[in-house]
Amino acid sequence: MGEDIIKVKSFSFAIRIVNLYKTLVSRNEYVMSKQVLRCGTSIGANIREAKNVESRADFIHKMGISQKEADETLYWLELLQATKYLSLEEFESLHNDGVEVLKLIKSIIIFAKNNQKKT
Repeated sequence: MGEDIIKVKSFSFAIRIVNLYKTLVSRNEYVMSKQVLRCGTSIGANIREAKNVESRADFIHKMGISQKEADETLYWLELLQATKYLSLEEFESLHNDGVEVLKLIKSIIIFAKNNQKKT
């Protein structure tokens, strides 16, 4: 069940990141926008890959990559806000969604690791 929620939330977050990318490019910001686009859309892609793995260890690995990408996305959002490419309002909305996705991923990883030990 948690995996379905994360699939939906990560996809919605990716859409917001793509729209952010479009906005940043219109503001003539090309370097950080590419970085946030890459990692922000990679979260959901790795979650999708995790659904098709052959082992629990593989699942945990793919979700771990998603966790790293989510954390990196938060970094770029923070940097974009600190350099005034994002207003505080834009930042807080995106950052809150990113933190929610990151927390869900962490919970899924913990659950998977605990179940791995039991089998």
